[in-house]
Parts: sequence; structure tokens; C-alpha cells
Amino acid sequence: MDSVFDELYSNYHQDVFNFLIYMVHNRQLAEDLVQEVYIRVLKSYQNFEGKSSEKTWLFSIAKNVAIDHFRKQKNWKNRFLEKFDWNRNDLTSDDAPPEEIVVANEEIRELYECLKHCSTDYRMVIIMRYLQELSIKETAEILDWSESKVKTTQHRALKWLKIEMNHLLRKEGKDIEEIRMERS
Repeated sequence: MDSVFDELYSNYHQDVFNFLIYMVHNRQLAEDLVQEVYIRVLKSYQNFEGKSSEKTWLFSIAKNVAIDHFRKQKNWKNRFLEKFDWNRNDLTSDDAPPEEIVVANEEIRELYECLKHCSTDYRMVIIMRYLQELSIKETAEILDWSESKVKTTQHRALKWLKIEMNHLLRKEGKDIEEIRMERS
């Protein structure tokens, strides 16, 4: 089990951490939840039947840990709206010119601001499909949904997000070029 655990940890730790930080918007809490994920992995690995990939199984556990955390919170919606640590620049490329980095960071902040206000289902699908780059099939397996439900939810989430992003930009008085959000 040690070598299997080490392999799971080395292959997927950063992805699981990123998923959880996008869900809870708090680095320390995400670190705690990652520990809970791996505790559950240790307790239940013998029950893993291999019907899905280990990655899908691991993300299913992470999703359940996040949902369990929110259920335990007295006022989980307020917890969900906590600020993300924007002092980290992991989402930018060092190769881009500074003005592009500033614009990209601002757009990313606006996107995350909108994501804070969408439904949990929309948020999970957007995070899994776009940030974690999981396939529709993997997302469906993790969420225990049909692929068509993932596609429908993704379509609705993107439509909602586009409207919210345009509304946010109008509210901030910025010149608006219609926001396009696509994923194949």
C-alpha cells in the first residue's frame, strides 16, 4: 500500500490541492481537506475496484470531502464566499509581458469573483472541466452523473458565467467586448 499511496500522492497531490483550493478559497483549509482526502484513501483503498481510474476515484473522494466540509459548516455559503489569496501568481506565465499579466490577472479575478456566486454544481463542473482539465467522462464519473448531465450543466454554467461576467464588467464601467467561453 505504501508504494501505491506514494504514487497516488506524487501523481495527483497538486491537482487535488488545486481543486480543493478553488472550492474553498482558503489555502489552510484546502491543506487540511487534502489530508482528509488521503486519510480516506488509506482507509478505503482496499475497496477500490478499479471501475474507474485512480485519478477519478481520488477526485470523487476530494469532492465528497469538500461537500462534507460545507455540510458541517453552520453557515457554509458564507464560508464558500471567502476571499481567494490573490497574492499568488501561479496562474500567470513569466513569458508574458507585464501588461498582459496585469490584464490576465484582472480577468482571472473577475472570473473567480463570479464563480463564488454560482451554484455548487456549476462551480464543480467549471473547476473540473476548465481548471483541472478533466474530460466529460471523468467529470461524470467523479460527480456520479451521466455524461449528458455534465454537458448540460457545463453549458448552463458557461451561459450563466458569461452573463455574470458581462454584468460585472458593466457594473465596473468597463468597455465590454462580449466575453466568449468555449471548451470542446
